[in-house]
Amino acid sequence: MKRRNFITQTAATGAFIGLGGLSVSFSKNTKKQITILHTNDVHSHIEPFGPNHPKNPSMGGVARRATLIQQIRAENPNTLLLDAGDMFQGTPYFNFYGGELEFKLMSKMKYDAATIGNHDFDNGLSGLLAQMPHANFDFISSNYDFSNTILDGQTSPHKIFVKDGIKIGIFGLGVELKGLVNDNLYKETKYLDPVEIATDMTKILKQDKKCDLVICLSHLGYEYKNESTISDVQLATRTKDIDLIIGGHTHTFLDKPTIHQNLKGKKVLVNQVGCYGLYLGRIDFYLDENKNIEGSGVSISV
Repeated sequence: MKRRNFITQTAATGAFIGLGGLSVSFSKNTKKQITILHTNDVHSHIEPFGPNHPKNPSMGGVARRATLIQQIRAENPNTLLLDAGDMFQGTPYFNFYGGELEFKLMSKMKYDAATIGNHDFDNGLSGLLAQMPHANFDFISSNYDFSNTILDGQTSPHKIFVKDGIKIGIFGLGVELKGLVNDNLYKETKYLDPVEIATDMTKILKQDKKCDLVICLSHLGYEYKNESTISDVQLATRTKDIDLIIGGHTHTFLDKPTIHQNLKGKKVLVNQVGCYGLYLGRIDFYLDENKNIEGSGVSISV
């Protein structure tokens, strides 16, 4: 997508969002810009859909995504590229290569971090571990306790990136595996309560580590009719100090982030870009010298 088109689309979403609960308005030229690019539920879709596909003709594909990412990075070098899980399973590429190609291509695109989705366990813990050396990016998982498994020490509960002096803290949450994934595939992995873990992670990142932005990579799902099932929307309203939740699992397509109020009454952006690499999510944060934050986003067709 050309920059002009991106500006037009973001302008249509309304004014930039003051995430700190403040009414802020200042020139973008006086602020630091951090761009977050993200995908979810790509499911081993390497090639674009064919021109005669009934739903997604000539859409998607790693090559097109890589071109978009390169263009946006040229526009703003202070960019992070993230994935919210389910990188595996969905095409013969996974059946044949077991995830090697997915991780190698993500590394070529210079992904910074990803969390783990339920389908990333489809070849078991040993299958996932075997492919991790092909990934030149961090796996961030906060609520899967791998301490009694072969994945112990292979993931991080959180990670801090610094772009243009701005500290960006990221943590990751996965969906409950029991009943969703065969027990033999995840073995002794323990699932920890997402809200409790998010509370702990945000305290570490915001209060202890003094991060300016806190991002959750979530594979919980956007929203459910059953309110007892934790979702991204619930997570946003039941926690504090998260600025952005990048979601996955439910294949929910949002053309722009939704806005929710956290426990402090401050605004949280929640975004998810469907599945299969058809869209690339883009969130732009602007921070002034006092670290007041504005944010806006859009989903870009690949």
